[in-house]
Amino acid sequence: MAAEPELDTHCPANKAADILGDRWVLQIVRAMIFGATRYSDLQQAVPRISPTVLSTRLKQLVEDGIIVRREGAGPKAASYRLTPSGRELKPMLKFMAAWGLKWSGRNIKEDNVDIGALMWDVQKTLRFNELPDGENVIAITLPNARRWSKWWIVANGRAIDLCSDSPGKDVDIYVTCPIQTLIDIWQCQIAIRDAMASGDLVVDGSSDLVTTIDNWFPISPVALEISQDMQSAAARGNAATGAT
Repeated sequence: MAAEPELDTHCPANKAADILGDRWVLQIVRAMIFGATRYSDLQQAVPRISPTVLSTRLKQLVEDGIIVRREGAGPKAASYRLTPSGRELKPMLKFMAAWGLKWSGRNIKEDNVDIGALMWDVQKTLRFNELPDGENVIAITLPNARRWSKWWIVANGRAIDLCSDSPGKDVDIYVTCPIQTLIDIWQCQIAIRDAMASGDLVVDGSSDLVTTIDNWFPISPVALEISQDMQSAAARGNAATGAT
């Protein structure tokens, strides 16, 4: 007996879940919101996804109208761009991030963190506009990482490269911290200066970079926005309390 065809759903919420209810889809869309446009970018941003699954999910996202594929000069030169419907997922991902920060952030197990994905996020959110002109080389060491404990970020304006092997360049600043400290700073759960004062974050190198580290160190823009929203809400609450 032939299997009955799978029926589509009339419910918009269920339809959205059908399209987006896959962990890889959400990670791909999130990476594209952070600026990934090429297949190689997405492989770096989501290192645990297999090439077959990535290609399948990209094709499905194109069919669902979430992204478009733009052909390049060669098979590896194609790029992917979010459509208007894809861009409208940003508030939803922000809400999910806020929920995750509130309810699940402390469930992270350091020995199971995807270091490659974490460092891709760190590289993508480096505030390069706050760095001095010219090339800046940042060496990051994660002593408790089982592998890939040393990373280098080479930034020259908007050109930013992430390396897991030494690029053979003079390092301008060395940053050393446990994985959890890096995550906490990136998620705006702890201030950089507080981490330095506690000794969890150790920095050494050019005095100008050390002095201005608060300005250029990578911070999740979503986490920063959430933190600012929470501070504004708290300020409004304090003002209302004071007025009564």
